[in-house]
Amino acid sequence: MGPAVAVAPGTRVDRFEVFFDLVFVFSFFIITRATAVNITGDSLLHAMLVLAVLWWCWVVHTVVATRVRLGVGFVPALMVVAMAALFCFALSLPQAFGNPVQWAVGPVVIAVSYLVLRGTHLLLYWHVARERPGERRLLLKYSPELVLSTLLLLGAALIPPQIDDLRLADLVRDGLWIAVVLLQYSAGLVANAWGWVLTSAEHWTERYDLILIIALGESIISVGVGGNLLGEPVTWRGVTAAVLGIFFTAALWWTHFDMIAPAARIAQHAAQGRSRVAMARDVYAYCQFVLIGGIILFALGAEEIVRQIADLSINLAEPTHGPGVPLLFGGVICYLCGGMLFQLRALGTLSWTRVGTVLVLAAAIPLATHLPAMAALSLLTAICLALVATEMVVMADARQALHKAVFEEKTTYEKHEADWRARWHEGAPDEKPR
Repeated sequence: MGPAVAVAPGTRVDRFEVFFDLVFVFSFFIITRATAVNITGDSLLHAMLVLAVLWWCWVVHTVVATRVRLGVGFVPALMVVAMAALFCFALSLPQAFGNPVQWAVGPVVIAVSYLVLRGTHLLLYWHVARERPGERRLLLKYSPELVLSTLLLLGAALIPPQIDDLRLADLVRDGLWIAVVLLQYSAGLVANAWGWVLTSAEHWTERYDLILIIALGESIISVGVGGNLLGEPVTWRGVTAAVLGIFFTAALWWTHFDMIAPAARIAQHAAQGRSRVAMARDVYAYCQFVLIGGIILFALGAEEIVRQIADLSINLAEPTHGPGVPLLFGGVICYLCGGMLFQLRALGTLSWTRVGTVLVLAAAIPLATHLPAMAALSLLTAICLALVATEMVVMADARQALHKAVFEEKTTYEKHEADWRARWHEGAPDEKPR
């Protein structure tokens, strides 16, 4: 299969990495499905805890991917093992927070899958760092986080069934999961930026952009499946709800990828040394997690709202009920706040349009809870589209300048690729294209 190959400064995301991410984002779908069965404060807390643990696993995965090409040599075979562990982890999630005093195999599978997933990445990084003793010392320094987090997850699986008091067992289990999250994310802060190298800023930013896009797409699937739009006769109510869902999701995509993501990518390229690593950690590993959390929340809310709209037994004039509106509006608020944190850390700026939109959304929640489901979804969509329209007008000059710079870079890169591939043309394999 061949040896592992190091990442080069201009490395882009490999197709195998996208394959891995599709399996990873499947866990988002499982989290949404498991939480939607019974939406309570506890179930939302559990969903965020699981999401936080999974997200940190993916962050570690991307750190390894900054050092070695995951689609070359023997590495894909090793990553398939990690994918299998990740898939088992995701399948076991519905049992992660069941009855704590009853024995279940799911929580044990989660702990073992977590160890296999993290262990394969540690072994791979250890192998590729064999010629850099400093990196190996860093791995040894921070490997206790893996050991302790695995023991905590195993404790969350084995200790609660030994406790007779249901409430106490629940608190112990939740406390152990919270300890895992605190350990993971504090380890990232303690590690700081010393000793780590981000070889390809392009690869790093592109990888995180793609996972966010995939997560947005997965939210649409969750809404379609959970909202009973599949397998049911097509109605104008269902079609209208689906269109509104696509519109507001596309608006949220636009708020990040039209200007913020391209500008942050340039800032990441411009940063050097420890500041480059610190920015990569703060902006993409930490701030983007808030964006992902917002996607999970608004997917849950949109699913509940769409279900009420598509249900022919519910009068469209009847006010919405349940947690749909708070989750939908709150999830979008969380997404926009995550985007503002992302922007503030990467670019040192804050858009008044985003702040204003968050305030409007927060003020609209009491009103939307008394509106019919279709009206509430329409109101949210209108607010999101109004944000897009406003920024297109007030930020027209900055937007045009940014897009021009990105386009020039892209066309220059494409021309270089075309010139190199011209050597494949018949008749002049060795001639340099003129």
